[in-house]
Amino acid sequence: MSAHTIDHKIAIIGGGNAGLSLAARLRRAGMTDIGVIEPAGTHYYQPLWTLVGGGRAPAAESARSEASVMPQGVGWIKDRAEGVDPEAQTVSTSSGTTVHYDHLVVCPGIQLDWDSVPGMTESIDTPQVSSNYRYDLAPKTWQMIQKMRSGTAVFTMPSGPIKCAGAPQKIAYLAADYWREQGVLDAIRVVLVLPTPGMFGVPVFAEELERVVARYGIEVRKNSEVTAVDPDGRSVTITDNAAGVSEELPYDLLHVVPRQSAPDWIKASPIADPDNPAGYVQIDKNTLRHSRFDNIFALGDAGSSPNSKTGAAIRKQAPVVAENLQASIAGRPLTAQYGGYASCPLTTSRNTMLLAEFDYTMQPAPSIPFIDTTHERRDMWFLKRRGLPALYWNAILTGRA
Repeated sequence: MSAHTIDHKIAIIGGGNAGLSLAARLRRAGMTDIGVIEPAGTHYYQPLWTLVGGGRAPAAESARSEASVMPQGVGWIKDRAEGVDPEAQTVSTSSGTTVHYDHLVVCPGIQLDWDSVPGMTESIDTPQVSSNYRYDLAPKTWQMIQKMRSGTAVFTMPSGPIKCAGAPQKIAYLAADYWREQGVLDAIRVVLVLPTPGMFGVPVFAEELERVVARYGIEVRKNSEVTAVDPDGRSVTITDNAAGVSEELPYDLLHVVPRQSAPDWIKASPIADPDNPAGYVQIDKNTLRHSRFDNIFALGDAGSSPNSKTGAAIRKQAPVVAENLQASIAGRPLTAQYGGYASCPLTTSRNTMLLAEFDYTMQPAPSIPFIDTTHERRDMWFLKRRGLPALYWNAILTGRA
């Protein structure tokens, strides 16, 4: 082995929610010789960014140092993964280091493809455009909402899988409720652009959200997405994919969400799903093991499993990967199964939330007994604002939940 080679029995690509919660679980199960490849020095609880953009939480509360959340006894390789050779069982990094593994877990998250829509990248630098999908921009969203007193506000969602698919809607409701409180909602045209035929993929939640948009008077453009942004002319091109027509819509406030995909280096690697242009790691949707390489697993947003890409999905995937990885190392059959569980805490106002929980069957899969979470609830707001962040930092990242 050269001086630039590191050896680990288990290598984990990514030190976000998925990578750290899995590493913590493996350590708690007595596994040793684990390396986590993660270049970032700051760890973010991204679900809070919607509340930051809606003026309901400070941005700093979502950030902690990566060192403070890295599980004890895990080797932190502070570097960026740039390639995988599943035959040689190696990961190459941007510094030129080679990480050799016996088993590999791939969970680098997904990338924001800002350049996939013409004009979107440039628009972010203008005063009228923001996105809660970036830590540095979420406070700007709130500043824009506070200044708005009349005109047209457009909230967009792209086609294809994205992390937290409810987030593009949530900020629209937080903004509309603020404008209602301020007495200016009637002077603001609120347009929500959705690529889907309904408000949500599960009918019972879609029906509740239809009531929410009706309450605020929000225009919803379904089966549609923004296909161009003109930051100089302050207009967006909205394409109705069902009807095959486009229109120009001027805006005074624009909240954009970029299309998303697996990191480019994964797309170009042998572990990507060759039939998926977004380049996700090809895995069995139940065992989360790679479809072609038995010593590789994936979880989180970069995997090809057809679940909603949420932190709640990771919370159910991590125990499955931990159990199946140990079984694989011991040469046993993989018995743990992931059923596609995900949840989307949808903030419907500045103090209410709808908790949408579902699985591969796309039927409601409630986890909280005795509470009907299919309707907006005040107590669910406290879960979103206080309960879930505390659960994340204290139990999920430490492998206890």
